[in-house]
Amino acid sequence: MLNILWMIILIIILFLIILLLMGIRITFEYNKTGSEFEGCLKILILRKIKVYSAEFPSKDSGDDEKEESKKDRNIKKIIELAKPCFKDILNYLKTILNSIKINKIHNHFIIGMDSFADTGKYIGIIWGVLAIINPIDKNLKISAQPSFNGSQLDGKGINEIEIRIIKLIVPTIRLALNKDIRLLIRGVLDER
Repeated sequence: MLNILWMIILIIILFLIILLLMGIRITFEYNKTGSEFEGCLKILILRKIKVYSAEFPSKDSGDDEKEESKKDRNIKKIIELAKPCFKDILNYLKTILNSIKINKIHNHFIIGMDSFADTGKYIGIIWGVLAIINPIDKNLKISAQPSFNGSQLDGKGINEIEIRIIKLIVPTIRLALNKDIRLLIRGVLDER
C-alpha cells in the first residue's frame, strides 16, 4: 500500500516537472467586422491538453449591463508606491519577455477615419512602426490596410505564444519577497 502511494506521488511530481519544462500555450483567434466580434481563447498544457477555453461573445451573456460604481482612485499614491520598485518591476517584465516564445502572431487590421488625409497620415505611421516590429521575429506578421469609407477599425488574427513557467519561478519569488513590491500590491488592492 505504501509503495503505491509513493508511486502516485512520484508520478505527480514527474508530471509537474514536465509541465514546468514544457510550459503553457495560449492561443487567441479573433475576427472583428463592423460591430460584430467573434473570438476564441484557449490555454493548453503539454501543447495538447486544453485546460481553459472561452468564446467571445460568450453564449451565456445576455444584454444585461451592469452599472459600475465609480470610485475615486488616488493614482498619485500608487505612483509614489511604485517609484522605489520601478527597477525591480522592469527587470521582472524583461524576464517575462524572455520566457515567452512566439509561435505565431498573424494579425491584419483595416483602419479608416472620417478624413482621407487623417487616414493616410495615420496609416503611414502604422506602416512605419510595423516595418520595425515585423522583422523582430519570423513568426510575427502584422499588417494594416487603409479604408476610405469612413471611420472603421476591423481586424482578424491568430495569435499563439508559449510561456516557459520554469523561467518565471525564481524571479517571481524574488519579486514577492521584496518589501516595496508588497506595499505596492497592498496599495493597488486598497484603491480597487
